[in-house]
Amino acid sequence: MNTPRLSRKLALEAPERISDGAGGFREGWVELGTLWAEVTARTGRETAQTGAPISRMGFQVVVRGAPYGSMRRPEPEQRFREGARLFTIRAVAERDPEGRYLICFAEEEIVV
Repeated sequence: MNTPRLSRKLALEAPERISDGAGGFREGWVELGTLWAEVTARTGRETAQTGAPISRMGFQVVVRGAPYGSMRRPEPEQRFREGARLFTIRAVAERDPEGRYLICFAEEEIVV
């Protein structure tokens, strides 16, 4: 197994409910920290939602390992941000038996 090149700086964000002041809430995002990652494209497809075509691309994002419960360990439904690009995390697993690296399966969606 080769050593990943962690050359891309990504912000790890988690969803957060924010009060709207009228008894309800809206969902926002809070930054948990910055991680260095290797990002590799997987497969892509185009779908249509409410009449607008959506380009959906899968990515493998490799980051350094972190123990369960750590804010530095990505979780499903969190996301990575790189500038204006957003990568929604779908699943996370250890990349190697020692847990030195984690592999995150993520998706990027773009309206075309």
